[in-house]
Amino acid sequence: MNPPKDWPEPIVRVQTLSDTCLHSIPDRYIKPPPDRPSLNSSPVDINIPIIDLGGLSLDDTPPEATLRQISEACRQWGFFQVVNHGVEPELIDRTRETWREFFHQPMEAKQSYANSPTTYEGYGSRLGVEKGAVLDWSDYYFLHYLPSSLKDHKKWPALPSSLRKVIEEYNKKLVKLGGVLMKILSINLGLGDNYLQNAFGGEDIGACLRVNFYPKCPQPDMTLGLSSHSDPGGMTILLPDEKVNGLQVRKNDTWITVKPAPHAFIVNIGDQIQVLSNANYKSVEHRVIVNSDKERLSLAFFYNPKSDLLIEPAKELVTPEKPALYPAMTYNEYRLFIRLRGPKGKSQVESLKSPR
Repeated sequence: MNPPKDWPEPIVRVQTLSDTCLHSIPDRYIKPPPDRPSLNSSPVDINIPIIDLGGLSLDDTPPEATLRQISEACRQWGFFQVVNHGVEPELIDRTRETWREFFHQPMEAKQSYANSPTTYEGYGSRLGVEKGAVLDWSDYYFLHYLPSSLKDHKKWPALPSSLRKVIEEYNKKLVKLGGVLMKILSINLGLGDNYLQNAFGGEDIGACLRVNFYPKCPQPDMTLGLSSHSDPGGMTILLPDEKVNGLQVRKNDTWITVKPAPHAFIVNIGDQIQVLSNANYKSVEHRVIVNSDKERLSLAFFYNPKSDLLIEPAKELVTPEKPALYPAMTYNEYRLFIRLRGPKGKSQVESLKSPR
């Protein structure tokens, strides 16, 4: 099955709705009562782990303490924050603010990059192609970075004029950080330094960036910026908004609002690492709440397998007591699910489990 070439209904930009809907939101954005956020429910003293990478590079041997902290975070949360990660604070701030400038360009300038469900690349306002679906309160920009055959600077915004250069510089740094984190995850799973990286394609991985823009919302208790989902790819490295919290992680049936550390990245396990690790590491449901007073911007960098490689549980992690939980499947086949249906909790990866 291939994705359709066009969206099932005319696209409405949420930023435009935010400017015009001052007291209530359209019915299309109102979530069913069980899915609505409880804005005061998160315990204030709980946060995902914060781990100091100490400027670790790919050639370094990770310290035992770092390995242990990341192992515990992966098994207990599926999420953690990293500081001292090698990406300069100045570049982080510049990238975030340059993207904010893009979303405040005139609508005509942004519309010239309007996307389609074929590849999602460009300026978008919905995930999934189900006609009549309840929508999320967000706009976004999605672009490919790797493999280089998919990278097309003409599909990257030309305004602000510095943005294309900033994207290139930022993404290059995040590929390096992704390599360091993959090495740590691989060692922790007992697979050797390079197993996960090689399973993803070595240097020939997939990488893409989605910049999320969550405009102010007059009824934040009735909708979500992004519905509950686990990430379909390998690993996500998120740069959150520096001033406005919004990311929530599910932990023991409670939604925990993440409190970002200054200039930290939030890292989470995706479905492909859950499959490769035979569920020793699990992707975790998360969602985004919105704000009535403030807009919010975040950058999700997706570090993914090469799209045509078969991904299956590592043989070293398959035993008679724990047989392979998932069939082999390419990432291309896998991500088609979320591109067609949109975010649906963990229903995709759970539906793949082999019958026992």
